[in-house]
Amino acid sequence: MGKIALVFPGQGSQAVGMGRDAYEHHEGAKRLFERADEVLGYSLSGIIFDGPQDLLKKTYHTQPALLTVSLALFEVFREKGIAADYVAGHSLGEYSALVAAGALSFDEAVTVVRKRGELMEQAVPDGKGAMAAVLGADRDALAELCGRVAKEGHIVELANLNCPGQIVVSGSREGVAAVAERAKEAGARKAVPLEVSGPFHSSLMKPAAERFADVLEKVSFRTASVPVVCNVTARPETDPHRIRSLLIEQIYSPVLWEDSIAWMVSQGVDTFVEIGSGTVLSGLIKKIDRGVRAVSLSNLETIEQFAL
Repeated sequence: MGKIALVFPGQGSQAVGMGRDAYEHHEGAKRLFERADEVLGYSLSGIIFDGPQDLLKKTYHTQPALLTVSLALFEVFREKGIAADYVAGHSLGEYSALVAAGALSFDEAVTVVRKRGELMEQAVPDGKGAMAAVLGADRDALAELCGRVAKEGHIVELANLNCPGQIVVSGSREGVAAVAERAKEAGARKAVPLEVSGPFHSSLMKPAAERFADVLEKVSFRTASVPVVCNVTARPETDPHRIRSLLIEQIYSPVLWEDSIAWMVSQGVDTFVEIGSGTVLSGLIKKIDRGVRAVSLSNLETIEQFAL
C-alpha cells in the first residue's frame, strides 16, 4: 500500500459559493464557518457564499476564505478515518496544512492569514509589482533570463515552480514585462500576466515579511502530528520554531511545488488528495507525475464518493 498526502489549495482557487453544501449539511463544517465570522468580526461566510466576486478576490478576504473552506471540507473528510503520511499546501494552502496537522489552531490561522493578506497587499504600491505565468520554459533558462533582466536594474524572480512547463515569475512591473517579452529566449511558448494585487513570493515582499514576523511572534505553534512538506524547502517539517521561520521566508521565497510533490513521490506517496475549492493542485500533480493518483475533493459529494 502506497502512502497518502493531503494537499490544500492557495490563491486563485476561490469561487463564490464554495463550501456552501458543507455548511448546509454538516454540523462540524458549519461551526467552522461560524467560528471564522466570530474571530474576524465580520461575515466572511457571507462573502464566500454570496460574493460579489470582486470582494472575495481581495487578498485579505481570499486568504481566510480559502483556509476556512479547506478546513470545513477537511472536517468532513476526517470522518473517513484516513490517516495521511504527509500534508502540504500551495503558498496560503500551507496554513490549512498546518491546521490539519495540529501545528496551528484554526482561530489563530484565520486571524494570521487575514493579516498576511493585508500586509501583502500593502507591501508594494499599486501598479508597481506584477506576476506572470510562463508556459513551456526550461526552469534553469528562465532563472538565467530573470538574472539578465535583474542586471538591467529590474527586479524579477521565479516565484512559483508549479509543474514542468508552468513557472510564475514575480517582481517589478518592468521586470516582469521584460521577462514576458523575452520569454521565448528561455524556450517558453507564452507568458500570461496574472491578475494579482502584488509581486508575491519575490524579494519585493521582504518588508511585508518583516512585519509579518511580528504577527507570528504572538502565535503559538505546536509540533505537527503529520510532517508538513514546506514550500520554501520542499522538505518535511514538524518543529514549531522551524515552521514559524519558514512561514516568514515563504512570503518572499519561491513556492517549490514541483519539488515538494517529487520529494513525496520519492518517499512512496502514490495518492494525493486535494481538499478545498477547485482542482488546480490535482491538475499540477498529474503534470508532475502521471504515475500517481490525484483526486480533488471540493464538495460533499466528492468526499462521500472518495474511497482508497
